Amino acid sequence: MDDRLKRAIRRSFERAATTYDEAAFLQQEVARRLDDHLDGVKVDPALILDAGCGTGFAFDLLKARFPKAHVIGLDIAHAMLRQAHARHGRPSGWRGILSRFTDSTRLTPVCADLERLPLKSNSIDLAWSSLALQWMDDLEATFRGVHRVMKPGGLFLFASFGPDTLKELRAASSGVDGHHHVNHFIDMHDVGDALVHAGFSHPVMEMEHVTLTYTELNGLMRDLKAIGAHTVKQGARSGLMGKTVWRRLAENYERFRQDGRLPATYEVVYGHAWAGAKDRLEDGRQIIQMKMTSRKGGLR
Repeated sequence: MDDRLKRAIRRSFERAATTYDEAAFLQQEVARRLDDHLDGVKVDPALILDAGCGTGFAFDLLKARFPKAHVIGLDIAHAMLRQAHARHGRPSGWRGILSRFTDSTRLTPVCADLERLPLKSNSIDLAWSSLALQWMDDLEATFRGVHRVMKPGGLFLFASFGPDTLKELRAASSGVDGHHHVNHFIDMHDVGDALVHAGFSHPVMEMEHVTLTYTELNGLMRDLKAIGAHTVKQGARSGLMGKTVWRRLAENYERFRQDGRLPATYEVVYGHAWAGAKDRLEDGRQIIQMKMTSRKGGLR
């Protein structure tokens, strides 16, 4: 992904930080369902990475499940981390001093790019990422970076969006102005392949469709803007949508109306995999262990 597009994505989430929580009901529900995937999984992490933590909604979920763990909340948008601190920051004065002794879950905010993790190799026990990976340009390279920072045997758990996400908006916007209005999302099977190529083992992938409904199209578009998800990675318009284009888009979307409501479908992909043995270099090349022995008596 070029730096210009990366900056555009960062700006979108910076601007959406103060409106994100009130519109992110889908994102919060997905985080809860992702947390459910940890039921029955035997892990006891000391250090957790929440990759793409946003305003820190998942911190409470991770705290409840792993009360002794230290959580690193990483996000590309500094404003999102400020909201996370406002949500989870310790109070001042005596209450703040006492909380250092009563709150065993420590939180460390890190403003950084998930595609360029500034973390120590072999340091993370559990990597968690809820609805952030769909913004990555090179998913396999991102997975290699996550694999690098994880301890051998660590668990990587994530949720992302699949190709059917916003399929109604994609169909309605096709041909209205020659630009893309919905991002391309990677198929679940390709995500699994990328995990294996990055060095992860025993990947498990699941998928479900979640549909939100709206009375009018502008409700959907308003929510997408409020959570910062209105930036299109490739082929986007350089300016605002004109009245004519908007009218065509709205008319096209009307054919999906059912029972008086407009649907917005999301394909949610859940996955987990294990870091396994670290027998690969960061570029994907495999390390082959060779044991050299010598025989007594020399050469004959």
